Amino acid sequence: MEEIVHLDKQLLVFLNGLGSEPFDGFWLIITKQLHWTPVFLYVFYLLQKKVGWKHLLLIVLSIAALIAFTDQFTNLVKDNVQRLRPCNDLEIKDVIRIVKCSDTFSYFSGHAANSMASTVFIFMIMKKYYKYAVLLFLFPLIFAYSRIYLGLHFPGDILSGYLFGIIAGFGFSKLYEIFRRKYFPESL
Repeated sequence: MEEIVHLDKQLLVFLNGLGSEPFDGFWLIITKQLHWTPVFLYVFYLLQKKVGWKHLLLIVLSIAALIAFTDQFTNLVKDNVQRLRPCNDLEIKDVIRIVKCSDTFSYFSGHAANSMASTVFIFMIMKKYYKYAVLLFLFPLIFAYSRIYLGLHFPGDILSGYLFGIIAGFGFSKLYEIFRRKYFPESL
């Protein structure tokens, strides 16, 4: 396990070191969920065109439940693992670029888990209607990378968050389908 943690830190130092000050402002914008609102609204618009308002409401409620679940589980893991963020890790904090810091724990990334979970969930619905739905996965890749760039997460935190997000998103998409088939059979 120590070797994995060491490799994780080395990879962070490398990836974080690729950044440069002129781009810091851009990545500070990318890391905020609110700044992605136009993208989310566009995706909801595309969904509404295919599934209608009633099912869009069901999708939005499902995503809200998914994010609440993912966020709470992430916090539970963070509070139990208690891994320091890179910006607070005495071993590497002086060798990385710290653009932003936080006093909360690092493992695993809630940004990665929530973005991947919601993307998998939406993808499972949109792939039936849109050939290029796979492009949705650019969101969690860019969004979560911002956390490495800023010095807030290790790559292992991101990958673990992605893995949990994939499982949660897929699981919630199956629950959504069961609920939709039971209560909205007219859409089949």
